Amino acid sequence: MLKAIVNVNQEWGIGKKGDLLVYIPEDMKFFRQQTKGKTLVMGRKTLESFPEGRPLKGRRSILLTRDPSGLPEAARAYLEGRGEAGTSLEAVGSLKELLALLGTLKEEEVYVIGGEQLYRALLPYCGECQVTVNDCKEKADTWFPDLDSLPGWRRREAGAWQESEGIRYRFTTYENLEPRELP
Repeated sequence: MLKAIVNVNQEWGIGKKGDLLVYIPEDMKFFRQQTKGKTLVMGRKTLESFPEGRPLKGRRSILLTRDPSGLPEAARAYLEGRGEAGTSLEAVGSLKELLALLGTLKEEEVYVIGGEQLYRALLPYCGECQVTVNDCKEKADTWFPDLDSLPGWRRREAGAWQESEGIRYRFTTYENLEPRELP
């Protein structure tokens, strides 16, 4: 099943200047627990936001990019099969190609992890979205669709508000009542 996982502020902002709005250690731990050993789908800017542009350890990463030659050296090493065992990176050049590949993975848990354009393109195919909502007041320049007002989506679970380093947050789960079928 295709899922999305994201950390948003209460206005559905996800980032600013290529970085997250806020780092919440408990959210990072939750992200690792949910995605370890799974397949991740991301855009180029998301990959480049990781340390040295390396894919995340212990996961298969699928990258949507028109030009893999412009990636950081660490990412290119993984594309060429020279990366760390148990971690892989492959690139596809178009949304059509990505959807076809995802169609072959229907029985697996696959997570869309960003950025904004990829979330918007793949959200209709996602059956579930795991959203960490935070009360960070930092202004965003990238956004996630507002699932509370998006037709066909409903909040299934909402955890209690917690606090970390002065930032309140909670884990929520949304479900898509009628996800599109992957090709």
